[in-house]
Amino acid sequence: MIIAHSLQELSLALESSPNRVFVPTMGNLHEGHLQLIDQAKALCTPHGGLTVASVFVNRLQFSPHEDFDQYPRTLERDCDLLRSRGCDVVFAPNEALMYPQVQTFKLTPPTELANIWEGHFRPGFFTGVCTVVMKLFHMVAPSTAIFGKKDYQQWLVLKHMVQQMAMPIEILGYPIVRSPDGLALSSRNGYLSDTQRVQALQLQKELGATAQFVQTQSNGFQAQCQTGMDTLRAKGWKVDYLAVCQQHDLKEVDHWGSDDLVILVAATLGTTRLIDNMEVRLTERIQ
Repeated sequence: MIIAHSLQELSLALESSPNRVFVPTMGNLHEGHLQLIDQAKALCTPHGGLTVASVFVNRLQFSPHEDFDQYPRTLERDCDLLRSRGCDVVFAPNEALMYPQVQTFKLTPPTELANIWEGHFRPGFFTGVCTVVMKLFHMVAPSTAIFGKKDYQQWLVLKHMVQQMAMPIEILGYPIVRSPDGLALSSRNGYLSDTQRVQALQLQKELGATAQFVQTQSNGFQAQCQTGMDTLRAKGWKVDYLAVCQQHDLKEVDHWGSDDLVILVAATLGTTRLIDNMEVRLTERIQ
């Protein structure tokens, strides 16, 4: 496995194949990230190619009050994990390489998709994500990029970005990877105390209850979401949202239409903010 810190090192590492499957990360890797690498390897194997991961903590997607300085930097451990899964190239730039000047040029996604849900509670987040991913895409020049669908809105925003910018990159979303008890794997789970780790299961419980309601009922989704949010708040959570949305544009709905749905949730336990989601398809409805 080659670890590249400069653009020259990256160029040399990539020159053996134009077929590159790319997994961008902020490091502090867990099994969810590693399964993205497995998926990338599976795509590369039949036709040859390189599995490429990046490790970069992107300042632009953190608000001033968020945990940029505290976010774990574990590059040596991350590289060991990536090597164990057969990753070919790790691109680990520093901030001076990614942002040699103040980043005044930024890629701003459309407000109707990026200023709702996560974008509402984290202003500027998707501008920061799109800007850094666009730069990484230019540097790595992948044919395919894989993102975890735990960050469902991020995955959708980036899909739209690539389509609208006519970039020759296929964007794939990989299903959420969960621990055996159901909690979605996240780098921020490490911030939870032992007691909070048990309490965190309530988030997935309310998400599952909402999904069951959506599968068995035709309407009344918003009232069910309000019940779920009230339950979480009563158990000590600070809830940002729990909503049933159309998958293609994330507009909130109160009833079934013609579009598959996704249930989005974000809430804070103690000082740790967690997000999760669950897709519900028309074909999965229980009549």
